[in-house]
Amino acid sequence: MSRPGSSPDEKGVSQNGDPGGHRPVFTNTLNAAVSPETRLLSAFARDTQARKVDLAGRGRDKTTACFCRSKVTANILHRQRQRIHEQHVQKYYSEEGRPFELRLVGKIKQQLSTDPTLHPEYPSSLGLREFTRKATEVALGKHSRAIVENRVLGVQTPGFTAAVRLGAELLRCWYDPSACWCGPVYLSSPCDDSLTGIFQAAGIQEIREYYYWDDKQRGICLERLLEDLESAPEHSVVVLSASAHYPTGADLSQSQWAVITRLITRRRLFPFLLLPTQALCCGDMERDAWPVQHCASLGMELLCAQSFSHCFGLYGEAVGHLLCVLKQNSVLLPVRSQADKIVRSLWARPSVGGAHVVTTVLSNSAHLVEWQGEVKHIVERCMLIRAILREKMRLLGTPGRWDHLTQQGGLFCCTGLNGEQVEFLSNRRRVYLLPGGCLNVSAINCRNLDYIAESIHLALTSSL
Repeated sequence: MSRPGSSPDEKGVSQNGDPGGHRPVFTNTLNAAVSPETRLLSAFARDTQARKVDLAGRGRDKTTACFCRSKVTANILHRQRQRIHEQHVQKYYSEEGRPFELRLVGKIKQQLSTDPTLHPEYPSSLGLREFTRKATEVALGKHSRAIVENRVLGVQTPGFTAAVRLGAELLRCWYDPSACWCGPVYLSSPCDDSLTGIFQAAGIQEIREYYYWDDKQRGICLERLLEDLESAPEHSVVVLSASAHYPTGADLSQSQWAVITRLITRRRLFPFLLLPTQALCCGDMERDAWPVQHCASLGMELLCAQSFSHCFGLYGEAVGHLLCVLKQNSVLLPVRSQADKIVRSLWARPSVGGAHVVTTVLSNSAHLVEWQGEVKHIVERCMLIRAILREKMRLLGTPGRWDHLTQQGGLFCCTGLNGEQVEFLSNRRRVYLLPGGCLNVSAINCRNLDYIAESIHLALTSSL
C-alpha cells in the first residue's frame, strides 16, 4: 500500500504505463552490422528502373533474375523489400529467370506424398539413417577405407549453414576436452561472408584469412596461399572449398590439392572441407567430391559440410549433412554422443521431407541416371553462358583477358572488376554484382546477355 500523496512513479508504475517500473530489456540493443550483400539487395529493391539486372543471384524475388522489361510495380517492390532479410542462398536460375525445380524431384515429391508406408514421425536427432549413409557414400565413395573401417560419422542437418555450425561446435570440444578450443580458423579471401559469423557464434573468435584469389592474374595464387598456411599455428583449422568455390568459382587443381594436403599433414593442420553445390561444378558428384576422397585416402581426419538443397533444387527444404572422418573408430561413439548433445540444443531434429527425396534418388539407379541428366544440362548451360560472355567481351574489344570465365566452374564466377567498376555498373547501368565483382552465371540469359556484356565493357572503358 502506497503512502498518501505519493506520485504514480513511486507506486511502482512508470510514466509509460509499465506496472513494474522496469526499463525495457532491449532498450540498448544495437543494430547488427549490415553486410555488403544485404546493402546490395536493399539497393536493388529500391531501384525502380525497368532495365535493372540482378546478377548477385542470392535469395531474391523470382521476377528479378531476368531483364525487367516492364515498369516495376509497387506490389513487386514491396515483396522484394520483404525478401531482403531472408537467408541468402546460392540458387540456380533457369533461362526464364526463375528458380529451377528438377522434373524428377517434382515427381518424387508427388509419389512420397501418397506413399502409405511413410508415417509422420520424428526422425533421430542425427537424421535419417539411410540419408546419412547415402550422403557419406557420395562424398567418400562406396568403397572408402574410412567407411569400411567404421570411422565415419554422418549427421543430417537443416541446411549447409547448420552443417558448418555443427562442425564448429564439435571442434571446440574435440581438440581439447579439458578446455574450449578457440581457433584460429583460416578462411579463404574472399569467401562467403556468413562463415565468419558461424564460427564466432560457436565461440571460435580467432578468424584469420589465407590468400586465395588474385585480382591481377584473375586466378588462384597458390604461392601466397601456401605462405599463409605455412605460418599457421599447429592445430589450426583450414576451411577449404572442395568444389565450386564461392564467390569466385575458381577451384584448386588435383596437383594443387596434392601440395596443400602435404603441407596440412606436415604442419599438423585440420581440414574443414565445403561442398555446398556438389555436382553443379563438373556435373558429376564423384568428380566434385574428389578432394574429400583424396584427403580421406591419405588417412587424414577431416570435417566436410555438404548441401543437397542446390543440386536437387530443394531450396525451401534445407537439406544438409556434416561428415566426420576420424583417425580410429574407438572415438566414434564419443563424437556421436557429442554431436547428439549439440544437435539437441540447436535444432533438436532435422526435417525429413527433402532428405526423403534425396535418399529416393540416390537409392534408385534409374532415378539417379535421370537426375544426373538434368544436372548435366544445368552445368552445360552455365558453361555455355560463360563461353558466350567471353566471346562477347572479345568482340567488343574489352580490355584484358577473359579466359578465366571459362576456367572457373559452378554457379558463380569472378569477373575481376574492382569496386569502382562494380559501383559504375549498379549506379549507371543498373547491373548489380556482388561487391567483389562476382556474379551468378545462371542469372544471365538470352534477354540480358548483350546488355550485361556492353555494361561490363563500358565499366572498363568509360571514365569513372
